[in-house]
Amino acid sequence: MDKKVITDLSALQSTIKKEKAALAYFYNDDCPPCISLRPKVENLINSEFPEMKISWVNSKNNPEIPAHFGIFANPTILIFFEDKEFKRFSKYMSIAELSKSINRYYNMIFSGSYSQYFLALIRIIILNFIR
Repeated sequence: MDKKVITDLSALQSTIKKEKAALAYFYNDDCPPCISLRPKVENLINSEFPEMKISWVNSKNNPEIPAHFGIFANPTILIFFEDKEFKRFSKYMSIAELSKSINRYYNMIFSGSYSQYFLALIRIIILNFIR
């Protein structure tokens, strides 16, 4: 797992574009749920999804980044597969729910099962189109 603190929009966009799987965690240091959830998310990604790249975004210090993604609450997690937003969690979330959401597509992409991978990618594109 690779993680980095993001301080400008172009850095986050670059990470999303170049990585097969990316997670952006939006938080601020005055948010108790953000503080308590952060190590749990980090542990989940380290243990179950090691190829996923985490980007930490302090919403209070860098308000233009969450504004670009239409984020108005902390914590918020955005999950991207192949440069497409796949799932968004905000405020109230469980680690089990987050894990379940990531698991299927992550395993298709990183297991080498390309036919399932392409079907999953098509599904992500269709889901983004309907939103």
